[in-house]
Amino acid sequence: MDVNAENEMIAVPPGRVTLSDRRTQRSWSADLAPYRLAAFPTTQAQFAQLTGRRPSSGHGDRRPVEGVSWWDAVRFCNAWSRREGLTPVYSLDADAEGIEWDTSADGYRLPTEAEWEHACRAGTADARYGRLDDIAWYRGNSCERIHDVGGKQPNAWGLYDMLGNVWEWCWDIYDAEVYGTYRVLRGGGWFDEHWSCRASVRRRSHPTFQVDDVGFRVARSVFSEL
Repeated sequence: MDVNAENEMIAVPPGRVTLSDRRTQRSWSADLAPYRLAAFPTTQAQFAQLTGRRPSSGHGDRRPVEGVSWWDAVRFCNAWSRREGLTPVYSLDADAEGIEWDTSADGYRLPTEAEWEHACRAGTADARYGRLDDIAWYRGNSCERIHDVGGKQPNAWGLYDMLGNVWEWCWDIYDAEVYGTYRVLRGGGWFDEHWSCRASVRRRSHPTFQVDDVGFRVARSVFSEL
C-alpha cells in the first residue's frame, strides 16, 4: 500500500442512521450531512510525524496508533489542521478539562458515533459489511496482535478496518448521567470476539485512558461553496 494512501479522505454521502444501545434498550435516529472520513485508522507513522510520540505497544509504522487517549486524539486533530493551514475544530481549556467544538471550522476532527456507524454500514443494513474474516482482524484470526492498516477488504465506500484491529474513539459522550465524561468507542479490536465486531456495538472509556486496542480515525466536515 502506498504510504500516501494513508492520508486519503473518503467522501461519505448524507443519510439517516438509527443507533441503539443494548444496555438501556434505547434507540435513536440521526440525520447526517455529507462529510469526509479517513480511509484508514490513524497510523503510528502519522501520529509520530505530528507529535514526535510513539505510544503504541505493538510497533509498526503502518499499524494503527494505539495506547492513545481521547484527549490525544483531539489534540492530534488540531495539530494536523494547523499543519495544513486549516482552522482547528477544537478549543481546549488550559487544564484540558473542557473542550468546545467549532462546527464552522474546516479542520480535522473525530467522527460522531452516528457518522461512524453510517460510514461503517456503507448503505447496508447488516451487522457487518462482509464476511468477518475477510474484512476484520479480531481474536479469531489476529494471532492476538495488531496488524497493518488496509490488510483486509474495505467496505463499499472504500473504508478499511472499520471493524476489528482497533476500537476507534468518537466525539460523543456515552451516557453522561451514568458514566460522566466517558466517551464512545466503536468497531471492535484485534483481541475481541466476533460479537464485538459489528456496526452497532458501542463501548465506552474514560477520555484519559490509554489502551492497547484503542485508536482513532479522523473526519472533516464538508461545507457548500457559495
